[in-house]
Amino acid sequence: MISTDSDILSTAETWAKAGRSVALATVVETWGSAPRPVGSHLVIDGEGNFLGSVSGGCVEGAVVEEAAEVIADGRARTLEFGVADETAWKVGLSCGGSIKVYVEKVS
Repeated sequence: MISTDSDILSTAETWAKAGRSVALATVVETWGSAPRPVGSHLVIDGEGNFLGSVSGGCVEGAVVEEAAEVIADGRARTLEFGVADETAWKVGLSCGGSIKVYVEKVS
């Protein structure tokens, strides 16, 4: 079961208040076939725990890895995954779509 956006945002707040390092990933743009709509969230803590979904498969793994860097350096970034990207097959986007995911540190 995929958690609701309010569950995910509430979890981000709870984790941050508990002193965990936290990042929030949000789908900000899609084109063509995309498994999750714009506005979908994934919250990640510094230990690699996460809740929610921004895509699935290897894309989600790549977002979790980038979130660790966002937590470490505090710099937000926009990630792009799509079939035109040389990493498309690597992250599992062979279905003809593309997505942009904004990842920011929660404080």
